[in-house]
Amino acid sequence: MEPVEAHEHESDVIVVGAGPTGLMLGCELALAGTRVRIVERRTEATRNSRALTLHPRSLEVLDMRGLLPRFLPLGKTLPGWHFANLPTRLDFSALDTRHGYTLFLAQAHTEALLEERARELGVRIDRGYEVTGLAQDETGVSLDLRDADGRPTTSRARYVVGCDGGRSAVRQAAGIGFPGTEETLTGVLGDFATVDASPEALEAARANGIMVVPLEAGLTRFVYIDPERMRTPAAEPVTLEEFRDAVTRICGDDCGISEPRWLSRFGNATRLADRYRTGRVLLAGDAAHIHFPAGGQGLNLGLQDAMNLGWKLAAEINGWAPADLLDSYEAERRPVGQAVTENTAVQLLLTELTLVPPYEHNATALRTLLDELLGIKDVNRLLADGVSALNTTYASPRQGAHPLTGHRMPDIDVTTVSAKNTRVHELLAQGKFALIDLAGHDTDNDLHGVTEILVRPDGHIAWATRTTDAATRRTERAEALVAWTGSSTEAGTVQAR
Repeated sequence: MEPVEAHEHESDVIVVGAGPTGLMLGCELALAGTRVRIVERRTEATRNSRALTLHPRSLEVLDMRGLLPRFLPLGKTLPGWHFANLPTRLDFSALDTRHGYTLFLAQAHTEALLEERARELGVRIDRGYEVTGLAQDETGVSLDLRDADGRPTTSRARYVVGCDGGRSAVRQAAGIGFPGTEETLTGVLGDFATVDASPEALEAARANGIMVVPLEAGLTRFVYIDPERMRTPAAEPVTLEEFRDAVTRICGDDCGISEPRWLSRFGNATRLADRYRTGRVLLAGDAAHIHFPAGGQGLNLGLQDAMNLGWKLAAEINGWAPADLLDSYEAERRPVGQAVTENTAVQLLLTELTLVPPYEHNATALRTLLDELLGIKDVNRLLADGVSALNTTYASPRQGAHPLTGHRMPDIDVTTVSAKNTRVHELLAQGKFALIDLAGHDTDNDLHGVTEILVRPDGHIAWATRTTDAATRRTERAEALVAWTGSSTEAGTVQAR
């Protein structure tokens, strides 16, 4: 293929997929001044919401970009969440964050709010376009598309990011492997406009493992795994008759469900992409990882992929990225994806074994034991840190780096150089690095004794020092800025003390 000059690219980045991951990535790229186009196969935004939860780290991510006030009024806050649907809940309120709760919010709202923000930032969003192939060369990617009328077209960009779900056309066209385990079990969900059941009947349903959740607009969601039909392929449609029969067998009452608005079967296929990047093609969200939706972690994982990738890809496009910065996306996020696939597999196993007669008794005893362990604060916090993603830490590739490097930066109170009182998250609203002088700060957390810190645009620590000597600090600071921003100047950072 004849190389195309950079100025001939229609976009800096084409993001494929207008779900939460793709929209969040579009916002991040546009915030950093790049030209972004999002293409989406669906002609309209989805009305059904498979995901319903935003966990603490995702809430922090939204807070860093000043978006959380848009989300909070539309959802309901809960003090924690569950692990494998055990009775003792994970206590997010005990975690080291200003957002120690789950925001219960339909995915449709999350997508609508992120699309609103993306359009404010000038992101072009085109619906009704399906990817049919791609080819990349030294300067960019040619993306083959077919519009809603079946007409072929080709668009050119410097980079393409596949955020197009578990069956990602981008991943397949780029030849990236997607190894893992096949579907062996399915669950079923249904959103109903009518539920004619007493509170006692609904509690009995919950006690027998059926998730019953009130949604907006008068809908109620039921989710279950039917021991008699849990090997039914996900592709087989769900009928109202099947749903009623299963609920009745599981809890003794069909709960008066009728007027279904959405019925869906979902499986436990678990896969993780071989690579998150090949040349100028990258993957994020479900295009890079799929798993059973245990703990409501999938949407959150995708948002955090986008937060990690956005500023790095923009830095590459804008010409200031250090040589290994873009490669660090895969190095940092793929282990997180693997941890979530393992975590969700464990949660599902704890449920599945109770449904298989040879293991039922022992599995129930195991769940009882684990539930007792969740009553121990340190155990509860360990699992809560994982499900909430507040424990996400990125290993530093640099020898001699401060132990805090790669850790999540606490949202402490600081003062800007103009003497304005603010928070760390507010410093990051424009997606820039924050350089914070902590000398004299009295903290009782991991920052105790730290005199200066450089915070990445995604809220993780790039560099920290406990050095009190001013000259030594200047030298270390300059080295850190060069390593992370390609320049020793502090002009591109937001500064505070």
